Amino acid sequence: MGRGKIEIKRIENANNRLVTFTKRRSGMMKKAKEITVLCDAKVSLIIFASNGKMHDFCSPSMDLGDMLEQYQRIASTKLWDAKHESLSNEIDRIKKENDSLQMELRHLKGEDIQSLDIKSLMAIEHAVQNGLDKVRDHQMEFLMTKRRNGKIMEEENRQLSYQLQQQEIAIANNNARGMRGNCGIHQEMAAGQFAFQVKPIQPNLQEKIMSLVID
Repeated sequence: MGRGKIEIKRIENANNRLVTFTKRRSGMMKKAKEITVLCDAKVSLIIFASNGKMHDFCSPSMDLGDMLEQYQRIASTKLWDAKHESLSNEIDRIKKENDSLQMELRHLKGEDIQSLDIKSLMAIEHAVQNGLDKVRDHQMEFLMTKRRNGKIMEEENRQLSYQLQQQEIAIANNNARGMRGNCGIHQEMAAGQFAFQVKPIQPNLQEKIMSLVID
């Protein structure tokens, strides 16, 4: 018993809609690959899901851009408006400019110069010489700046060494004055003690002893 026909309308259930989309998308991709291999056809398939995600397939023998250009040429229609065409032209111009700059860079390196004439070779030589002169000037300026900075650092080092030496001298002088002050105090204290020891207890003791002897 065969399957019944499904009414072609939007599936309201979100889960069922997602399952159906996944299955049918895979089936369409499979059919596109099969017809490409079996029939040597050029197939391009682009699918946008409801969430905006894109799924695409293009025959390996042709990329999508070439296929769209071929479609425009055969169908005599334009897929791009004037704005997109102007943007495409700008992209082509930038690509050509980039290729030209890459070629000039190779020439400056001495590569791919076999096909150049004498005038072009002289222009390259002149450009290389100017670049070399600028590099040398910058190198000399860098060395002079480095030497100047070195001299400034040496002068700062001498000043710092001098200040440190002066501080050390001041500290040594302060310590010496402190030691002399302490010695003076000790000497005064020792002299006072000696005077106290030799001082008689009674100034007239000798006179009293003489009077006793006479009596």
